[in-house]
Amino acid sequence: MDMSEGYKSSEHKEQLHTASESGDPSLRISTSPKSPRSPKIRHGKDSPTKGSAVKGISPRKNDRHSHSGTDGRPKKGGCGGKGTWGGILDMDDNHFVDSNDPNYSSSEEKDKTGIKKVCPRFEGYKKKAAIIVEEYFATDDVISTANELKDLEMPSYSYYFVKKLISMAMDRHDKEKEMAAVLLSSLYADVIDPRQVYKGFRKLVESADDLIVDIPDTVDVLALFVARAVVDDILPPAFLKKEMEALPGGSKGIDIIKRADKGYLSAPLHAEIIERRWGGSRNKTVEDVKAKIDNLLVEYAVSGDKKEAIRCINDLKVPFFHHEIVKRVIIMAMERKKAEGKLLDLLKTASEECLINSSQISKGFTRIIDTVDDLSLDIPNAKELLQSLISKAASEGWLCASSLKAVSFHPEKKLVEDSIVKAFKAKAQSIIKEYFLTGDVLEVNSCLESENLSSIPELKAVFVKRLIMLAMDRKKREKEMASVLLSSLYFPADDVVNGFTMLIDSADDIALDIPVVVEDLAMFLARAVVDDVLAPLHLEEIGGDSLRPDSVGNKVLKMARSLLNARLSGERILRCWGGGGSYTNGWAIEDVKDQIGKLLEEFESGGDKREACRCISELGMPFYHHEVVKKSLVTIIEKKNDRLWKLLEECFNSGLITPIQMTKGFGRVAESLDDLSLDVPDAKKQFGSLVERAKVEGWLDSSFSFNNKVLENGHRS
Repeated sequence: MDMSEGYKSSEHKEQLHTASESGDPSLRISTSPKSPRSPKIRHGKDSPTKGSAVKGISPRKNDRHSHSGTDGRPKKGGCGGKGTWGGILDMDDNHFVDSNDPNYSSSEEKDKTGIKKVCPRFEGYKKKAAIIVEEYFATDDVISTANELKDLEMPSYSYYFVKKLISMAMDRHDKEKEMAAVLLSSLYADVIDPRQVYKGFRKLVESADDLIVDIPDTVDVLALFVARAVVDDILPPAFLKKEMEALPGGSKGIDIIKRADKGYLSAPLHAEIIERRWGGSRNKTVEDVKAKIDNLLVEYAVSGDKKEAIRCINDLKVPFFHHEIVKRVIIMAMERKKAEGKLLDLLKTASEECLINSSQISKGFTRIIDTVDDLSLDIPNAKELLQSLISKAASEGWLCASSLKAVSFHPEKKLVEDSIVKAFKAKAQSIIKEYFLTGDVLEVNSCLESENLSSIPELKAVFVKRLIMLAMDRKKREKEMASVLLSSLYFPADDVVNGFTMLIDSADDIALDIPVVVEDLAMFLARAVVDDVLAPLHLEEIGGDSLRPDSVGNKVLKMARSLLNARLSGERILRCWGGGGSYTNGWAIEDVKDQIGKLLEEFESGGDKREACRCISELGMPFYHHEVVKKSLVTIIEKKNDRLWKLLEECFNSGLITPIQMTKGFGRVAESLDDLSLDVPDAKKQFGSLVERAKVEGWLDSSFSFNNKVLENGHRS
């Protein structure tokens, strides 16, 4: 378009009209031809574009750009270039006709000149949205803001509210930024459709080049808003990748996405850091809120004072965390049958008074459905009770049962008797705590043997879960000790897999108590693979197909794979918690393997049995003696030399190598037979003979059976 010809589009007329009607005097343009000079124009979201014609003034008179036929606008559709007035934040949203408008007419879509007109309903919505945001910043009343937004009855424009809220907060203090983030989290899904939230953020990122004219730190602030939205689960992580591909090269939007991804979301403890960046969680931690919820519910269950309970819930001022209240009320109702009616009545009243919205209620029930299998260990008929509570809530009208997934009454694995599991969980906790104090691996093995876990394999998975859970809530020393113990226990791989699967499935709940669950649990998984407790393929089995892409468990698995794929991953993972485990010899696993290999070579070349046994003992790592067994057996198979068999005999008879470590060593060889067979064709046949020979010697239990596919103890050949 040749601007020198004074052409006036309806776009320019509408921008001028908006500016002239604005309540902000700094945005009004004098229409009097006698005005001595043009008023000072503020750059920003509601300023008119350059070249706008004003009644009574020649379009050329105050036009500062070149009068040549060359278009003087800045490149790439940006703004703020030399000699320009800056861009308009809402420019791309002003100029369209809403075909869904009841007053829509195709004849109104274009005037005689063929230029699109502005939708009056949208113009009205924009003005009201700005007022609602201003009132919210003044009152901090989430519920009132939600009701006002609902009253507009224009959900298809909600993306503009998201855009307006954040753009106004970006130019204010941290208090308003935190308020904006909290409001979006509260309105998500219940008042504002997720697709509208997504669109609002997309519009913001796309208009970053305009925003930066008025807000110099746009890149950092908007990147933090994007990261906060991802942490609050109102924006999918895929948003970052899609926007990177869609944005034009060189735009500020790309810098924002990169900053959000690399600067915030990839940092250690990123969730906690992002949530506290604007002071949101400084004085109100998740633990504090959960403690207050517990206290008010216990007090209500005793007193029955519903008004006081409602007041306490309201005083918490955490509408985005009300799903935790719902979850705890339902669990308490399942545990305290006599208080069930009273507790359900509290949720019903809170729902009717719009204190707890339908989205939070559904989310609370969904969290219980996701963990009902674990809950069944403590509450025997948890599934039946939960189904009954869902039916009652739906019949009373405060729960939409169709929004929930069905409760499965057919668990994949048979549950052990509840009384046995409860008793074992208490014993397991006691054994683990004592181990953290003494560091005695052999004592743990002895205690577990007395529990006769082989007859109830499910309990081994429970022990693995309990061990990791207790370690994650402690210091590096205990974490290292837990990994050492896991490596020294002779648990079948399937039981260890089941234990980690239980941890992954409940990772979302664990994250509420242990914010760094992603980093810690991923490291435990990676360490288990490095220590040969798990095979890399087991990570796929642990993940399964049931995990949601945005779940904490899925993040754990991704990080574990990333740790294992990194350069020098083995050494880094082994030293992640300082090494040493429950012993203080300072050996790293790789060093131990090297020492074992050297002492076996020396013995094979004519060394003394007693000297070899002394060297093995001086390693100070009895939980790793299975490596001695494994390397000895592999050497026997490769060289067909029985000298190392005599060393194993001496070690076993002297008690240096326990039956558990002996069995574990044979199991390690069984797992690597396929690879060994590539170098020694008859490796499987030789190993079968060694297994039978070991049974005769009393090294292996008769239940240890070998074939080319599966061992009964759970290891694969």
